[in-house]
Amino acid sequence: MKYTKEHEWLRVDGDVVVVGITAHAAEQLGDVVFVELPEPETQVVEGDEVCVIESVKAASDILAPLDGEIVAVNEKLVKAPGLVNEDPLGAWFFKMKVEDLSVLDDLMDEDEYADFIG
Repeated sequence: MKYTKEHEWLRVDGDVVVVGITAHAAEQLGDVVFVELPEPETQVVEGDEVCVIESVKAASDILAPLDGEIVAVNEKLVKAPGLVNEDPLGAWFFKMKVEDLSVLDDLMDEDEYADFIG
C-alpha cells in the first residue's frame, strides 16, 4: 500500500488503483454520516476534489491522488457511511485507472506514513 499526505491509502488491484482514507483520517474525522462519490468514467487530475465526506465534526474532501479515470465507486458507503469508521482499510471510495503505475513510487510507504503522522 501507498499513502498520501492527504491521508489516503492506495492499493493496486490488477490494473486499477483502489483509494480510501487511512485509519488516522477516519479517527480525526469522527463518525462519518455522509459520503458523496464521483461518477464512474470521470477523468480526474491529481488534486481534484473527488469525494465529499461529512462527519459529526466536519466536512472534508477526498482529492484525486493521481491523474486518471474513475472506473468504479463503492456504493455501499452511500447507504452506510459508518463503514469508513468501522473498517477504514476495507472501505474503499473509488477505483481509478492510471496510465503509469510507477507514479505510485513517489508516494509514502507504510513506515514513511507512520513517521508522517508521528
